[in-house]
Amino acid sequence: MIHRTTGVLTVSILLAVSPLTAEDQVSGSAQGDEKQESPRNLTIDDQFRIKSVGGPTISPDGKWIAYTVTTPNFEMETSHTRIWKIAIEGGTPIPMTSEKLSSWSPTWGAKGRYLYFLSARHDEKSQVWALDLRHGGEARKITEIEQGLGSIEWSPDGKRLALVIRDPDPDEADEKKDEHGKVKVAKPWIIDRLQFKADYVGYLDRRRRHVYIYDVNSKKLTQITSGDYDDSSPKWSPNGKTIAFVSNRTEEPDNNVNTDIWLVDADNTDKGKNLIQITSDLGTDRSPVWHPGGKSIAYLAAPSSAAIHYATTHLATISLDGGDPDLLTLDLDRMVSRPEFSEDGRYIYFSLADSGEQHIVRIPSSGGKINRLITGNLSASSFTLGSDGSLVARVSTPVIPGELFVAEKRELRQLTHVNDEFMSNIRLGETEEIHFKSHDGLEIEGFVIKPPSFNPAFRYPTLLRIHGGPFSQYSYSFSFQAQLFAAHDYVVVRSNPRGSSAYGEEFAKGLLQGWGEKDYRDVLAAVDHVIDMGYADPDRLGVGGYSYGGILTNYLITQTGRFKAATSGAGSALYVASYGHDQYQQWYESEIGLPWENRELWERLSPFNYIQNVTTPTLFVCGEKDWNVPVQNSEQLYQALRRLGIETRLIVYPGEHHGGWAYRNTQHVQEQYLAWYDKYVKSASSDRPVASMAD
Repeated sequence: MIHRTTGVLTVSILLAVSPLTAEDQVSGSAQGDEKQESPRNLTIDDQFRIKSVGGPTISPDGKWIAYTVTTPNFEMETSHTRIWKIAIEGGTPIPMTSEKLSSWSPTWGAKGRYLYFLSARHDEKSQVWALDLRHGGEARKITEIEQGLGSIEWSPDGKRLALVIRDPDPDEADEKKDEHGKVKVAKPWIIDRLQFKADYVGYLDRRRRHVYIYDVNSKKLTQITSGDYDDSSPKWSPNGKTIAFVSNRTEEPDNNVNTDIWLVDADNTDKGKNLIQITSDLGTDRSPVWHPGGKSIAYLAAPSSAAIHYATTHLATISLDGGDPDLLTLDLDRMVSRPEFSEDGRYIYFSLADSGEQHIVRIPSSGGKINRLITGNLSASSFTLGSDGSLVARVSTPVIPGELFVAEKRELRQLTHVNDEFMSNIRLGETEEIHFKSHDGLEIEGFVIKPPSFNPAFRYPTLLRIHGGPFSQYSYSFSFQAQLFAAHDYVVVRSNPRGSSAYGEEFAKGLLQGWGEKDYRDVLAAVDHVIDMGYADPDRLGVGGYSYGGILTNYLITQTGRFKAATSGAGSALYVASYGHDQYQQWYESEIGLPWENRELWERLSPFNYIQNVTTPTLFVCGEKDWNVPVQNSEQLYQALRRLGIETRLIVYPGEHHGGWAYRNTQHVQEQYLAWYDKYVKSASSDRPVASMAD
């Protein structure tokens, strides 16, 4: 049985108890589109009208919240991020940065006089900028780092920054032509690493990321770690003398996930030759945060176990005086993230994924009872703490794309209303939580999104959508794609089969060495359950997903002909052909072994080996430069189905990786999904355009 883990329920969001209609939603604020005469269904283009709220941070006096609002610009194929602030009591938001120059990662100075942020201006890479909140005026650039910055990590005295910078490329050419005007020929990649490629990066060399200290006044940059290792997540000790950071410093870092927490002197001048290792578990230790007293560190730990990539991440603390770590959430058996100490050090706050929900909770620093501060049918992500215990978080529900809320007593108060005006014009479908049994009696959870005009007297064409990961989950958050399909009169089924991340380690390990074999039955059970509920038409079913969702779709269509159409995004086919071609060599080897030693399992799990069973018309899509799950997989399956005479189509998006596609390509792929489903799932063919061979 699936049960949410227990705890003291302190605050729940009233807006998420039951889905809102457009008339129920709060209207209102400055940043919105023009109101329409009456509510309407979502369209594909609405995806580029929804703004994203993020980066909340409370001022030192606890009176203000700085945050970001990102606005897509479809025509310019870009987005603009602007920093705002709003009083914690509420009121009119105040813009803090330019509406023309993107700025992000707001951080308050220790005394609240300055607001620091990152911005890439004047054709430079991102640097730290500062706004003087006392005297006003234009922002002033603080750093001069050639490689640019990805985060801001101030020393306690506000005079130095801890940075992570990749080693420079000595062969990098600034110009494409030499002094004689001849085109320079790119140098070959010389590869000698075990993990030799990664999506968005390309082929990997020996240039590593290390920790540096930047003195703001002198502009001096000092490297304090080195070696053939990647270092990350630097955190200053409260006294400013020591840096904690994360690194895998095993003999062969590319062959395992064994990251540990290390300490280095912030004034180190020998590039980190004298380090102190404070964790030693063979699993993944990461995300260190210092206790305000400086005597211990809290961090996230995934202890070594057979689960490896399915292991539950726990909250841990370790004393700097030595001894074993304390795992504070072992009994909880749920994924945790984003640890942060309260200012007095008595509590650790963190984010908790639990059965389709994402909560903000706290626990005494020494361990004990967990207190759920933001809970309910919602997904709470980034949060910020005030010195007085104030808690502000970004919260999304099935009807709220994501806004800032303040936790107050036993309810949440909405602080920002960035998308309220736009959403008040949109008619959304209701989201219903479902529970059902799989083939072997295992209880599975999922969600059904109904069309806005849902009538229980009718059975609807139904789409089964499968999440990626596979160590992930569908949650109580706003899903544009699910609502888009619902707006086109589909019932949408989204389930969390075994292998999903918010139901405990044993549930996740149910997928270990069995990709597709049991979880395909889990997602089929979800469809059967919705048919039994009277919502789904069993003769009009479609399926699809992206990444692992595409992988399971590929496996599913080889096992059943129940679906009238499938859409497979960036899925795998013949696993042995992917070994050494994609970026997952370590995962393959740790879970299913070396292909020349355990070939039977490799072949048994590969969807390609059952391709002769497929009868489902299938659309394959992928990015041309995707090295996460390369296009080769979709090409193989497309070729096979084409040869077998099954209706199929392959769409490859030039220059695209595994995600973050150009807006026009995002728009196009949504159009193609709908066109494919409309043509094969609905009783009548749609006049929506379908990609042709010339597209």
